[in-house]
Amino acid sequence: MAIKRKSQATSVVASSSRKVFKHRKLTEKILKAAYEQQKEVKDEENAEKISMIASFKQAVPYGFKDFTDDVSDDEQSQEFQGQFDYQEMNNEEEVKSLDAFFEAPTKRSLADIITDTKKLTDIKDDATGSDSVAETTLIDYLQSLGKFMCEYTNGKTPKAFTHIAAMKNWDSVLKLTQPENWSPNAMYKATRMFSSANASKARRFYELFLLPRIRADIRNHKKLHFALYQSLKKALFKPEGFYRGIVFPLCKSGTCSVKEAVISTSIMQKVSIPENLSSTALVYLVEMEFCDTTSYFIKVILEKKYALAYGAVDAVTAHFLRFHTETRVLLVIWHQTLLAFVQRYKHELRKEDKKSLTSLLDKQSHNLITPEIGRELENSRNRGEKEEDNSHSASTINNKPIKEDWFDMPQVPMEED
Repeated sequence: MAIKRKSQATSVVASSSRKVFKHRKLTEKILKAAYEQQKEVKDEENAEKISMIASFKQAVPYGFKDFTDDVSDDEQSQEFQGQFDYQEMNNEEEVKSLDAFFEAPTKRSLADIITDTKKLTDIKDDATGSDSVAETTLIDYLQSLGKFMCEYTNGKTPKAFTHIAAMKNWDSVLKLTQPENWSPNAMYKATRMFSSANASKARRFYELFLLPRIRADIRNHKKLHFALYQSLKKALFKPEGFYRGIVFPLCKSGTCSVKEAVISTSIMQKVSIPENLSSTALVYLVEMEFCDTTSYFIKVILEKKYALAYGAVDAVTAHFLRFHTETRVLLVIWHQTLLAFVQRYKHELRKEDKKSLTSLLDKQSHNLITPEIGRELENSRNRGEKEEDNSHSASTINNKPIKEDWFDMPQVPMEED
């Protein structure tokens, strides 16, 4: 009886182990099938992503592979990080137009379109139909590039942008991108590019695009954006273009505000400028029609203490002597400029010029600055005179023997006992 029970227990254990083995095998099959299904789903998703990326690259006229940059992204992000906020498009029409733009079937880049249009212009084809189509396509691409530059913050820019700078009619083409709507960082990138070009091209870019943008920003915000300030500073690395494209047009306009002059001259104070260019610019400024804010630019050049030629000194002197007949009260900056000129170039002035300037002080005076100008003119030698050498007379005085009178000695105070 005991043996029978033992055999029954053994059979129960064996059957239960067989059931566990079957369940384990079934579970493995289920897990394997689920893993294969999951892998198929992932492969399908990856295939969809790859197709979307390929279509996106074909749709965008300036693909990401066509981007270039001469500065590292770390340098850009440190310089302008947090300066701008991304602007979302809430207008439905803008969203639809943007979607239609990305669904465009074109595969040509903006650089190819610009090159083809340039070839058509050089050949001067008589078939106006093909030219008009190419021109329309170019305008569409440039408008798309303008939208990109409007929302640009940092990073790389399209290679097509450098192709525009290499064109003969680059200024006309660049106007189609609406530079007045570019972000300040986009203007800084453009200034970097054109400041490395020749002086003529840099001057034209400064005058047509950079200067109007800077003046508009100061007028609207009562201050200058940091990126635009850096653009103005970068423009000074091409000093000839800076003078001819920024300073001269600003002074000639007759509408230069004090804030515009102060901001511009603050950059000129910080950057070293070649002496020959500054001397020529100084003569040009003092001979042009006078504007009150022009004195800011004259003063900052005088304070650099260049070794000016006599012709430049005489031109500045004639500039101030023209105010003999001026009846209106001049600004303080005019008196400060005259003081800076007299302090630094008083020994290069002629005797008759000093007399004329002294008489000018009677008509144009400032209670604090004018007396100092008069003292500088009086205590200075004239042009051509040498500095007096007093070393001989001093040595003669020191070599005289000193005699002491023993009976005429000063009393020495003594302490009381």
